[in-house]
Amino acid sequence: MKLIIVTLLLMASIARADTVAPDKDSYLYVEDDFPQAFCLALNIYYEARSDNLAGQFAVADVAINRSLDRRYPNTICEVVKQGSMKTGKIYGTYVKDGVTVRYPSCQFSWYCDGKADVPTQSLHWRKAQAVAYRLLFKQQHRGITEGATHYHATYVEPRWADDLQQVGQIGAHIFYRWP
Repeated sequence: MKLIIVTLLLMASIARADTVAPDKDSYLYVEDDFPQAFCLALNIYYEARSDNLAGQFAVADVAINRSLDRRYPNTICEVVKQGSMKTGKIYGTYVKDGVTVRYPSCQFSWYCDGKADVPTQSLHWRKAQAVAYRLLFKQQHRGITEGATHYHATYVEPRWADDLQQVGQIGAHIFYRWP
């Protein structure tokens, strides 16, 4: 019954076009109800909220593919949070108030950027939640990336790309899988 209600809410509210920062009452579902879907929605929101719908499904598909691959953590939330502040592996620096700050490596940069991980754009947040829900519970567009476990935005050229097999471009990202 809970899934039916969430599905109806998804269909009804994804069409609303307000841009007010969402509060907990405007979420389609909360973390306690569907924790893996919530983590996936956060990743879609921060990695692909301005991408087209196919691009959002593709970014989500990669997180799921990783959770099913033995080289990565077992759950979507663990995949999204992999390489968190607790690892201490230095991956970059930035200057704040004249002081160089080092921050640790994360698989998804938004998770370790030091900013609050609270969505601020209601329409994009509800859309991300809808995509996560549809992919996890309805299997819609599952496999769109043909097994990809990596991606990057079209405007960057990461060192690791040459070591993987390119699957193709979907939306604003290029997708790769292990050879």
